[in-house]
Amino acid sequence: MKQSKRTPIALLLMTIIGAWLFIAAPSGLTTINISTDSDIFKLPDFGVNIALICASALAVQVAGFVGSAYLVLARNRKTPRWVVIAFAAALVIEILVSLFAGKTMTFTSLLQGSLALAVPLIFGSLAGVLSERVGVVNIAIEGQLLAGAFVSALVTSLSHNLLAGLIGALIAGALVAWVLAVFAIKYVVDQIIVGVVLNVLVIGLTNFIFSTLMVSNLPLFDQPDRFPTILIPLLGQIPVLGPVLFNQTLIVYLMYIAVAVVYFALFKTRWGLRVRAVGEYPRAADTVGINVFRTRYLSVMIGGALAGLGGSFFTLGQVGAFGKEMTNGAGYIALAALIFGRWNPIYAAFAALLFGFAENLQYGLAIIGSSVPSEFLLMLPYAMTVVAVAGLVGKVTGPAASGKAYIKS
Repeated sequence: MKQSKRTPIALLLMTIIGAWLFIAAPSGLTTINISTDSDIFKLPDFGVNIALICASALAVQVAGFVGSAYLVLARNRKTPRWVVIAFAAALVIEILVSLFAGKTMTFTSLLQGSLALAVPLIFGSLAGVLSERVGVVNIAIEGQLLAGAFVSALVTSLSHNLLAGLIGALIAGALVAWVLAVFAIKYVVDQIIVGVVLNVLVIGLTNFIFSTLMVSNLPLFDQPDRFPTILIPLLGQIPVLGPVLFNQTLIVYLMYIAVAVVYFALFKTRWGLRVRAVGEYPRAADTVGINVFRTRYLSVMIGGALAGLGGSFFTLGQVGAFGKEMTNGAGYIALAALIFGRWNPIYAAFAALLFGFAENLQYGLAIIGSSVPSEFLLMLPYAMTVVAVAGLVGKVTGPAASGKAYIKS
């Protein structure tokens, strides 16, 4: 099979961007701060030479592009994943060093903000993985996230119980997924259309209830408590990674568990084998005794519950209140992370972290008063989404039966 040329083309375009950054790179140093007050031991700030870092990063990019082009064009082989990862890391480092020229980059804070923004994306991408692996395209991730955010805020405000809010978010996300499953599986309606309609429905419904009920008495209906951060001793005090990974709220720790459990369930259990079989060859799965419809319903609803849990992070982990359309397109970026991660829970989680990093970068640059136009910073995560899906990952193919209704003969 002839390999797609999209990856080397994408790498070429980004190498040109890297060359432009190298040419335009200012002289001097970028100072990097990587320690926090809670670290076991302090690491001193250090400066890096901007021109040297940009030159080194550009060399890695050129080598990555040449290697990719040789493998694809001359050897008809796929570009190894590590080449793409090394290329992307070099470009990100070059961009960061250039943007923070003459300033101090608080690297740990940048990573903390990136993880916080990536949490709903990771939960949403897990929902997409579970749905598409079983053959149902889940465009309704946005609606599931928003439903989880709304119900968690309302239930927690009324009950003053954070765990009740989490349970409400799980149920809300699962209900939206159930509606998607009923129309897509039982009534064989186009899955893309159902997903889009559900997103619009949830947005309209939550906006209506917020405007007519919540606004009338915000202290009663829309002032939920927030989960406190839980510092894990020793692990949370390791410089750089400790404050990022191990000084988080309960929802973030649940996210770690969810990624591991979904990966293990999909690729290491009999249930996961059945899910993947239904998503690839439903008729063959039916022939050997697997209940295709039940498997699809269950997998889609579990994914919806996880998306609802991700939505609760907006209200119970970050803001502490519900706001109209507060998910702000996170469900669609989660879909991109799912594709970028090739329908693998772990790869999708890392892709979501990348998009969270791109979104958080605008806040870091705003704090230091960067001259980069704010419009460019606002579009950065969406531009990265387009680039990642269109070219960087090369040709990607989802489960064979994804989006195709199964009609039992």
